[in-house]
Amino acid sequence: MVDDADRTFLARAVEQARIGWDEGGVPIGAALVHDGEVLAVGRNRRIQMGSAIRHGETDCIENAGRLPARVYRASVLYTTLSPCFMCAGTAVLYDIPRIVVGENRTFQASEEWLRSRGVRVDVVDDDECRALMERMIAERPALWAEDIGEEE
Repeated sequence: MVDDADRTFLARAVEQARIGWDEGGVPIGAALVHDGEVLAVGRNRRIQMGSAIRHGETDCIENAGRLPARVYRASVLYTTLSPCFMCAGTAVLYDIPRIVVGENRTFQASEEWLRSRGVRVDVVDDDECRALMERMIAERPALWAEDIGEEE
């Protein structure tokens, strides 16, 4: 399902997740890749920016800027955590055909919906991605609950 290139690009997303954690935010990162080139990276910056919608995937796509539809339709979105419906909807809106997920044990909401919309979803089940989220939930449970729209 995933190859060495996928692991390399997922590592870019993990790097962003670590930066987000160090900034006091939620450790979720993403990378948008087209034809083997990283177009943009992003991280969950809801806390840092006081934003309601700056999740890792939406931050990454925002950082990519305006791109032609054909670029999105031939790109892969790498994310350290299974996307929420907002991030999944953004990927579907831009017809991103494949999402590589670092882990989905901590959180999973949209994978079946994405697949029903024709998006290929590959889950790596990466130990580092899982460890970042386990630490988040243990050390900053209120921020995590807020991030996924729940009460602590």
